[in-house]
Amino acid sequence: MNNRTKTALVSVTAAALLASAAQAAGKLEIFSWWAGDEGPALAALVKMYEAQYPGVKVDNATVTGGAGTNAKAVLKTRMLGGDPPDSFQVHAGQELTGTWVVADRMDDLSSLYKSEGWAAKFPKAVIDLVSYKGGIYSVPVDVHRSNVMWYVPATLKKYGVSAPTSWSQFVSTCATLKAKGMATPMVMGENWTQQMIWESVAVGVLGPKGWSDLWSGKLKFTDPRVVGTFTTYGKVLDCANKDASGLSWQQATDRLLAGQAAFNIMGDWAAGYFTTTKKLKPGTDFAWSASPSTNGTFIMLADSFGLPKGVKDKAEVMNWLKLLGSKEGQDAFNPLKGSIAARTDSDVSKYSVYSQSAAKDWKSKTIVGSMVHGAAANEAFSSGFGSINDAFVSNHDAKAAAQAAQDLAVKSKIGM
Repeated sequence: MNNRTKTALVSVTAAALLASAAQAAGKLEIFSWWAGDEGPALAALVKMYEAQYPGVKVDNATVTGGAGTNAKAVLKTRMLGGDPPDSFQVHAGQELTGTWVVADRMDDLSSLYKSEGWAAKFPKAVIDLVSYKGGIYSVPVDVHRSNVMWYVPATLKKYGVSAPTSWSQFVSTCATLKAKGMATPMVMGENWTQQMIWESVAVGVLGPKGWSDLWSGKLKFTDPRVVGTFTTYGKVLDCANKDASGLSWQQATDRLLAGQAAFNIMGDWAAGYFTTTKKLKPGTDFAWSASPSTNGTFIMLADSFGLPKGVKDKAEVMNWLKLLGSKEGQDAFNPLKGSIAARTDSDVSKYSVYSQSAAKDWKSKTIVGSMVHGAAANEAFSSGFGSINDAFVSNHDAKAAAQAAQDLAVKSKIGM
């Protein structure tokens, strides 16, 4: 072999190595609304991913705003504009399938589920939420419960009350607290957190079957029973602070912790905030129960990530999804987030006392999907319901709210 041949061979080898390195040095954009106090859980996953794939540059793209209120608007612009993120956070259920899957914007992940053996690791009910016409379109990383009532034991002891178990008891307890000098027995935040209270009231009043019938179209919003959910909701709102629209969910829970209110109804990401950010002890510094009248029901939502069609970094996304669906990934993420794993083989010893109780309830309670967080209703209804809530908070007109909700259900093709 002459020197010219050796030089040529070295050049070819170097070029191949450079090409391989360039291929390995990919990128991954992760789009979510997990920022601020919810950021550490996602950061734990990103750290794991970067350790496994050190050549990949991760763009942790977050759009702040509780429940994704701002992120969803940005996502819609990007998806419809042909610039999808590599992988984005979306609530499992109608928010995913009724928006992006029916529009043919997501790749089917059935082969990934098969290769990873996930059919035996995720509950069928969860897989059903991310499935559509035989395909599976995202990987759930957590399960949250929305119908949780938080309180501080010392505050209840100070005022001589206990946590109410029904909505009628809740209203009477609020009256007792007001008589003893507590101006706002319940603290709540901005619009979407108020909708969660209506959701808990509705499930408590209608029961799991009535709630499910509402989204299948079997039960109309104008039915007297549904009108009754708004009537009860109005009584509950009378217990709350009037400046709610200006508070984030964290600011609302801060008032609870400060003893300015006795109760706050919020999803169990609050547990992550209490333990991870505030360093509080579950059962002592804060406590919880199911929202009144919903003790036998678990209103669930699940965050998931999928693979949009047409992304350039497909290999990187698939590796990201494998991590999200793994036992190691879920057990790193969920203890920090306040949620429980979507997998059935999670190591619950790694979780807080609250999360262990939620895991137990997940297996024993009746499961229904959250409207506010996209499991029960499509995005058209969920986003439109915010205006109905605002009007009701202002006028407390139960019949008008029910009629507006029915009109929105028809427009959003609920139950069709």
